[in-house]
Amino acid sequence: MTTDISTPVAHYADRLHAVIGDRHHVASPLGAWLLLALAAPAATGPTRAALEEVIGTDAVTAAEAARALLAEPHPLVPSATAFWHRPEAGTAGLDGWRATLPGPTATGPLPDQAGLDAWAREHTLGLIEAFPLAVTPQVLLVLASALATRVSWADPFEVAPAGALGSHSAWAGRLSRVLRSPGHGHRCWIADTAWAGTVAVHAAPARTAHRAAGLLVVSVAAAPDVPAGYVLAAAHEMASAAAGTPERDLPAQRRSLFDLPLGEGPLWTLREEDTYTYAPDGREERTSAVLPCWSARSQHDLTAPGLGFPDVAGVFGELLESPGLDFDAAQTAMARYGRYGFEAAAVTALGSAVSVPPEGVARIAELRFGHPYAVVAVATDRPAGGATGPWHGVPVFSAWVADPEELPEADVADRYEGR
Repeated sequence: MTTDISTPVAHYADRLHAVIGDRHHVASPLGAWLLLALAAPAATGPTRAALEEVIGTDAVTAAEAARALLAEPHPLVPSATAFWHRPEAGTAGLDGWRATLPGPTATGPLPDQAGLDAWAREHTLGLIEAFPLAVTPQVLLVLASALATRVSWADPFEVAPAGALGSHSAWAGRLSRVLRSPGHGHRCWIADTAWAGTVAVHAAPARTAHRAAGLLVVSVAAAPDVPAGYVLAAAHEMASAAAGTPERDLPAQRRSLFDLPLGEGPLWTLREEDTYTYAPDGREERTSAVLPCWSARSQHDLTAPGLGFPDVAGVFGELLESPGLDFDAAQTAMARYGRYGFEAAAVTALGSAVSVPPEGVARIAELRFGHPYAVVAVATDRPAGGATGPWHGVPVFSAWVADPEELPEADVADRYEGR
């Protein structure tokens, strides 16, 4: 049975975009939600309750949904997760939680910065070049997700003069050319929404060879005075409606054009003309859309209390038996929307680190064996099972060094394997 997490992820998107604000940006709420879902089963008590409120469902359901997504990747949306930690940070609690991670999740020793950057590139089709967190020696573990897509439209846009955006648009004077929906293939409608009132909606499907899987990019415009968060919520509402409607049909929330006043406004211009039509009532409706191209690259701080990552940091502190660990959480995201297609990617990461110790004084010694000294070679013998063998601790060779020699010339140059 497949768990529908579209509503929990949409609710998390409300939280995330509320923190980001109304600046130009792109984000992946799903990328962040996946990390919270993977970590949630390890939480207990109030921390678990707080995480479940943020992710919008219980921890077990969220983890199972995340596991299902990763086990059956979408053909148009490559995805990956990873958990790395330093070997010295291992504990029984951490090992037990790590064993519950989905099979596709990469695990192992924490890579260096170059390795993390390479992971980000590999799992985002090269769209994200750098990992969102800097890994210092204090960082003990990193939990990360990556999502990406690069698709062509099933039907490319046509080109229109920017003036088609209308006299209400400030962009009309800044741009030269914009996109116009083609005569077929895209869906355009006007709808009433719970969050943003009456909105203009455009949906462009990706070209795909997969009959069951696809990608639909839905754009929603509301009245200029509607807050960004409400418009984003309406966009999730319309995207869900579009995804649940047959490919060529319009969602039930759409408004009839004959119920709207004629004329021009900030969201559409509506006119009427005589035509020949086979519509049963003699009233035909035609809708198109005009949109600009756009792209965005964003870096998001995910450490705000309402986003769940402080709770996950607390969970890792308990697993590492080191409460109060420092942490950082961030997401790097990009997207590009154009005439022929759409591409987007995001890498989300949480890192937990030991605190930088207070300032003090260090004494550093370099030991010098500059006069006669002793050497002992002792055997070790530790068979499996913990008991020591008969050779363990036995001194095999010993020496007193009183006549040192010069370093051989052959050993002056560094030696590398394969030479």
